[in-house]
Amino acid sequence: MPRAARAVRCGGVALFCIACVAGHAAAQGATPVSQARPEDTEVWQPVPATASARVANGAPPTDAIVLFDGRDLAEWVNVSDGSAAGWTVQDGLMVVNKAAGNIETRRRFRDYELHLEWRVPATITGAGQARGNSGVFLASTGGGDRGYELQILDSHDNATYVNGMAGSIYKQSIPLANPSREPGEWQSYDVRWTAPTFAAHGTLAKPARVTVHFNGVLVQDDFELRGETVYIGEPRYVPHGDAPIKLQAHNDQSEPIAFRNIWVRPLP
Repeated sequence: MPRAARAVRCGGVALFCIACVAGHAAAQGATPVSQARPEDTEVWQPVPATASARVANGAPPTDAIVLFDGRDLAEWVNVSDGSAAGWTVQDGLMVVNKAAGNIETRRRFRDYELHLEWRVPATITGAGQARGNSGVFLASTGGGDRGYELQILDSHDNATYVNGMAGSIYKQSIPLANPSREPGEWQSYDVRWTAPTFAAHGTLAKPARVTVHFNGVLVQDDFELRGETVYIGEPRYVPHGDAPIKLQAHNDQSEPIAFRNIWVRPLP
């Protein structure tokens, strides 16, 4: 999530209600940006039902681009300056290095299918948003945490606002279910991403859409995004073209998570 506004990240069904509240606020006079708080866009109800989970893994399709196969970080760079990604490759896993910051793919993508697997340490500490927090930005539109974030978090018996739990499109869409597994167990995301398109003069032509299966369970069903992820305030679109995929090194104090078996399949 955007670092400028957070120390601990505090990075569908409820959208109609949010839209109603936003419309009412507009009629009454919107809260000035300088007075906005992260809590203003947190949604705590309804809590998604727990679902049985399985990790979807296996060999990538023959036409996929392998982004991480356990050997090196050749497909990744540091977001801040484009230098070599400073995360750790250990025992075939990619381990987040929080001090090094976010990383993103060297290549840029538009529409695609993405598979990745992630694991919160069995020894994880912390609570809420400060417990195994990371994210995959389906299109990285700039430095830091700019882009469209699919949240990663320990959401097994860990209360937080539901539009910020694992499987959410952060602060936009609550997951349809919670198939989170216990810390120490592998989790998988399978994503179908359709990037937004913009007219020649920069106005939005078509919004982004996303479908997500979390541990084999549908949690986002062709959700239409309202703009880029923001920590404070409301999402909005800024024109962009093809973009890298970004992984977040969140600055909470919990132990770093690990990734494995990441591939992407560009779509026409």
